[in-house]
Amino acid sequence: MLSFIVRRLIQLVLLLFGISFLVFASMHLAPGDPAAIIGGPTATKSDLAAIRTSLGLNDPFLVQYWHYLVNLFHGNLGYSYQTKQSVAAAIALRFPNTLQLAVASMIVAIIIGVVAGVIAALKKNTWLDVTSNVIALAGISIPNFWLGTVLILIFAVVLQVLPVGGLTNPIWTIAGIKQLILPAITLGTATAAMIARMSRSAMLEVIQADYIRTARAKGVKEKTVILVHALKNAMIPVITIIGLDFGALLGGTVITEQVFAINGIGRLMVNAISARDFPIVQGSVLLVATLFVFVNLIVDIIYVFLDPRISYD
Repeated sequence: MLSFIVRRLIQLVLLLFGISFLVFASMHLAPGDPAAIIGGPTATKSDLAAIRTSLGLNDPFLVQYWHYLVNLFHGNLGYSYQTKQSVAAAIALRFPNTLQLAVASMIVAIIIGVVAGVIAALKKNTWLDVTSNVIALAGISIPNFWLGTVLILIFAVVLQVLPVGGLTNPIWTIAGIKQLILPAITLGTATAAMIARMSRSAMLEVIQADYIRTARAKGVKEKTVILVHALKNAMIPVITIIGLDFGALLGGTVITEQVFAINGIGRLMVNAISARDFPIVQGSVLLVATLFVFVNLIVDIIYVFLDPRISYD
C-alpha cells in the first residue's frame, strides 16, 4: 500500500506539472491583453508598455513559464494583476466557502442517492422503482441555474423560511446551515441522481449473488443481509462515482455560486478569466487539480477496506 501511495504522489507531481503548463499556455494564447485591462481605457501606449514590463509579459513564453515554476517550487503562487493580493491569500479567503458547499452537497447526494437506489433495487419493477428512476432522470436533466432559481422563489421569496443566498455565517450556526441548504440541494441533485442509478444497478447485481442466497438460506435476518452483506459490496462502484463527483464539485460550483451569490473559488476563477488575471487562474486550477487527484487516491484506498481481495502490492 505504501509503495502504491508513493507512486501516486509521484504521478501527482508529473500531472500538476503538465496541468500548469497547459493552463499557463492557454491563458497566454487567449485573446486579450492584461495590461490593457489593468490600465483601463485612458492608458497610453507608454503606460501599457510599462505595465507589461512590470508584469514580465514582454519576456518570451518559456522564460515566463520558467519564472512561474521557480516561484511555484518556492511556494509562491504569485500576485493578482488586479488587486495585487497574494494568490494564496485570495484562494484561502474563498476556498472554505467552496469546500463547505461541496461537502454539504455531497452529503445530500449520498443520503438521497443511496437510499433511493437501494429501495429501487429491493422493490424492482414496482411503482417505487419507476418513481425513483423518473426522479433520477429529472435530477440529471434539470440545469442548476433553473433549479436554484426555483428553490429561491419558493423557499426564500414565497415561504420566506430560508435566505436568498450568500454564505457569510459560520457553518456551525443555525444561520450558516440555513444559508447552505438551498445551494447544497441545487448542487447535489444531479450527483444524487447518478448515485441513485449506480446504487440501484450495483444492488441488483449483488442481491443475486450466491453468497446472498446462502446467507438467506442460513436464516440470516433480511435487514442484516441487505445492510451488512449486500450494501457493503455494492458500494465499490458507488464510491467511485462519489469520488469523481466530489472532485468535480470542488471545481464545478461556478453556476451555483453565481445564483446564490457565494464568494467561492468558482466565482474567483470566472472573474479572473474575464480580467485575464493569469496568476489567479493558474493558482485556482492547480488547487482544484491537486484536490481532485487526492480525492481519487483516497477512493482507491477505501476500496481495500471494502473488499479485502483488492490489493495494490
